[in-house]
Amino acid sequence: MIVRPKLNPSFLCKWRMAQFASRDTLDLMSTSQSKCAGDTRLELTSDVLDVGAVHNWAAIESCGAVVVFSGIVRDNAEGRTDVTSLTYEAYEDQVVPKLEIIADEMRSRWSDLGRIALIHRVGKIELTESSVLVVVSSPHRPEAFAAAKYAIDALKISVPIWKQEHWKDGSDWGTNSHEISDARKLKSSMP
Repeated sequence: MIVRPKLNPSFLCKWRMAQFASRDTLDLMSTSQSKCAGDTRLELTSDVLDVGAVHNWAAIESCGAVVVFSGIVRDNAEGRTDVTSLTYEAYEDQVVPKLEIIADEMRSRWSDLGRIALIHRVGKIELTESSVLVVVSSPHRPEAFAAAKYAIDALKISVPIWKQEHWKDGSDWGTNSHEISDARKLKSSMP
């Protein structure tokens, strides 16, 4: 089981800068990591997610379907009705590699996919803001829907990202914690 590390924010920032200083496959943009290789876009970012821009990126001439899943912050959680915001933290060095496993598995299961975007936000996120995007284009809708469903399900079980819920009188880490699993072992529930 991966446990959320407690690190001094100043140390963490300096450590991130040192880690990414010599890498050319990851871009550091205001606490973000990304990998964009041709038709696959994988990101961890503290920036607001631009759903329309990612949809437009995924729309290509050879594909007749673009499925967009945008997970947004809602005002309730298991046993709580007054959630005001969420804060996401991640084991940042592992997020993009885990997203890459998911994208590779998607292309293995649905060989005619066009573009894939798997993007998760970290930091404090307000009600109705997107925290995660899964965008998939495909020549036909059944494959796009199936691949997008697989991607969000796989992301939830295999990518080391944690959420803290905030409400009027306090905050606590999300109640649906679980061990990190292998995304390749997740069965597809659609064709």
